[in-house]
Amino acid sequence: MWSKPAAELAAAVRAGDVSALDVIDSHLDRIAEVNPRLNAVTQLLADRARDAARHTDRRRAAGEELGPLAGVPFTVKECTPIAGVPTTFGTPHLRGHVAAADAVPVARLRAAGAIPIGHSNMPTLILSGMHTVSELYGDTRNPWDPSRTPGGSSGGDGVAVAAGMAPLGLGNDSGGSVRIPAAFCGVAALKPTTGRFPADQRLIGPDDPGPASQVLVTDGPLARTVADLRLAYETLAGPDPRDPRAVPVPLYGGPVPRHGGPPSAEPHDGPLRVAVVADPGGLGVHPTVRRAVETAADALRAAGYDVQDVPDVPRLDEALDVYHRLAVTEFASNWPAVRRLLGAGGERYIELTMRSTPPADAAGLIRLMGAWMNIRRSWTEFLHHHPLLLGPVFTEPPVEPGLESRDQEGRDRVATAMRLCSVTSFVGVPAVAVPTGLAADGLPTGVQIVGRAFREDLCLAAAQAVEDRLGVLTPVDPRP
Repeated sequence: MWSKPAAELAAAVRAGDVSALDVIDSHLDRIAEVNPRLNAVTQLLADRARDAARHTDRRRAAGEELGPLAGVPFTVKECTPIAGVPTTFGTPHLRGHVAAADAVPVARLRAAGAIPIGHSNMPTLILSGMHTVSELYGDTRNPWDPSRTPGGSSGGDGVAVAAGMAPLGLGNDSGGSVRIPAAFCGVAALKPTTGRFPADQRLIGPDDPGPASQVLVTDGPLARTVADLRLAYETLAGPDPRDPRAVPVPLYGGPVPRHGGPPSAEPHDGPLRVAVVADPGGLGVHPTVRRAVETAADALRAAGYDVQDVPDVPRLDEALDVYHRLAVTEFASNWPAVRRLLGAGGERYIELTMRSTPPADAAGLIRLMGAWMNIRRSWTEFLHHHPLLLGPVFTEPPVEPGLESRDQEGRDRVATAMRLCSVTSFVGVPAVAVPTGLAADGLPTGVQIVGRAFREDLCLAAAQAVEDRLGVLTPVDPRP
């Protein structure tokens, strides 16, 4: 059962074809088999998961209606609270920081019948780099090739899903953190529109972070199939009183243009237009990655989309500069205190980033906030004419673990390769990462499909068209 997708497992549990306890036990057996080699699941919640499964089975036996994710196990990134479990962020300093309540997305998945089976590894405090290694739990290994990083910062979830330890993972993304592990591990992931999924970005204590953290970070699911992403999307979306940013926008469809406004580009107007940019900014793209984008473009053409090569995405260099300067400016004042929570070498990635992107002063911050809005406007106009954008997740194949923390050249190389992830997080639009097959070296390849704000449905439909033609790569057995 550990090899089955979430939708199939939930349907079988609801029908009484299998018990939720059998589903959980199958995944616990799989974790016992492969996690010692991969180190993706950190805090295993075996007893809690079995208790929740037994409760599900009792409800079914009593004739109660079960939710759309009944009995489905999921992993939860170490920075996202699960009630009664430490939220460690991968640092020994927070080993005893037990969560008083579930995070909003965890609570929503539970309400749909899903069962948290364990926390998953991440870079220490999400600060030690893109590679998933934490001071508390160590390195997470890519099941396709341990000499390549699984990506991050939601790398534990990407590996767990890819290797069959859970059909769903709950990560978060502020610049590629669910999409990069998905691409490197051969699974799918959704980064929603800012404001689509409710959350609470307060880390420790009652105070909220600054505007960059509030807007850039979004929770997002990882799964082996696009259909499972859709189930998670339908479960996680919608307003919640705990998050004033989350808005009540329809899950499917969009607003009708006002009379006299510009022409619509909705599906009923003809084939949906897809802009293709294989090398954002013209900064270089590996031939393997370019072929993946071309393969996905061909799949979309075969599915009836109007696929068009375009020169570039809007204002990429400016957007990346503002993105990094805003994040560094907001973070710089707290860095001396945060640095003390990192062990030897854990500070290298942030210090390399701050060296290349110095923080702004007060007047500079005001200018950056204005530029942010202006860049978002340019992207809104671009996506009005091309409702979907197809491009790379990372413009290189999976790199070696820790490249971004090695030196300035390595840090800049990784930041450049993830540029389309960074800019789409910056402008707050949705994106779905979807696999496109295997490269000649046996590593998975993938792309991302970016859409208009609050049109996750268009991204998911296009990703489904790619998956229908190119197939599903996982679960995979770890390779030596």
